[in-house]
Amino acid sequence: MTTATSRVLVLEDDAGMQSFLQTLLQSQGYALHLCAEGVSGLQLLSQQPFDLLLLDLGLPDIDGLELLRQLRQWSEIPVIVISARGKEQDKVSALDSGANDYVTKPFSAAELLARIR
Repeated sequence: MTTATSRVLVLEDDAGMQSFLQTLLQSQGYALHLCAEGVSGLQLLSQQPFDLLLLDLGLPDIDGLELLRQLRQWSEIPVIVISARGKEQDKVSALDSGANDYVTKPFSAAELLARIR
């Protein structure tokens, strides 16, 4: 994924993680949109073109896996799950629900950028 035109939607409700991701991705030239609620994020995805979705599973209004299942009914956007849920079954469930990759918090900036590329 090239950074010059890449638009990334971050669905993450933790303000600290939002700030970290915003600083990291914008420093690499990505156009970033932050959203803290899953339903609002789904609406944005249906209305605007994005090149990547970074998805936290623990959203306040909808479980991230349910959001992913709904999204996969009408979109093939690449999705990287970013979650504190580190059990193997959580990862398998996310990948089986349509995630392209899964990163467990905490993670390094270098690792996330490599996965995005």
